[in-house]
Amino acid sequence: MRNSLTIFLKDFQQEIRSKAAINSILLFAVVTLTAVSFSIGNFTISIDILAALLWIIILFSAMSGFSHVFLKEEESHTADTLKLIAGPTEILLGKFLFNIVLLTAVLILIIPLYIGVFNFEVKSFPLFLVTVFLGAFGLTAGGTIVAALIAKASSRGALFSVLAFPILLPVLILGISATRIAFKKMDVGIMIPEIEALFAYCVIVSTAAIMLFDFIWND
Repeated sequence: MRNSLTIFLKDFQQEIRSKAAINSILLFAVVTLTAVSFSIGNFTISIDILAALLWIIILFSAMSGFSHVFLKEEESHTADTLKLIAGPTEILLGKFLFNIVLLTAVLILIIPLYIGVFNFEVKSFPLFLVTVFLGAFGLTAGGTIVAALIAKASSRGALFSVLAFPILLPVLILGISATRIAFKKMDVGIMIPEIEALFAYCVIVSTAAIMLFDFIWND
């Protein structure tokens, strides 16, 4: 665990200096939100579309930033050093922590802005928070392992999108469905099928990532 925190702090300090990943995510999210807002204009859009637009922005914003997490180790030739100081699971956890903190920071900025721009009320805020948390966890787990897979490839950017989208698509579908319910209904049980499915996805993808990362990292 100590090595994981060390890796997280290293990546965090590098990000504070370069701001590469945070700029990628924020720029995509803000530009997309602005473009959608201007294109809609004064038209009233349904809650279903608002839920879908929010998760599309979250998904592609996350994808634009996650691909950097292992790429910088290859570019700076520090991957071999990491292998010496930490085990595969510790490295994966450190990278996961960095990505989840990065995505959470962006969501804290983007979600209030999204609600303010489109001026709507979230009827069941607890359900919405649970959905966003599980969705962010699932996106980070899937995105981090895909980033490890493509780190040594030549066409990393295109390859990350091609591999990540089908893996992260269940989060998009379930996130939209649960968010639509949270936007519409005040009194709703937290353990709706969509939340249970999101939780199961997080467990399955996290377990698969831990099992596969040793082979990916040491290949």
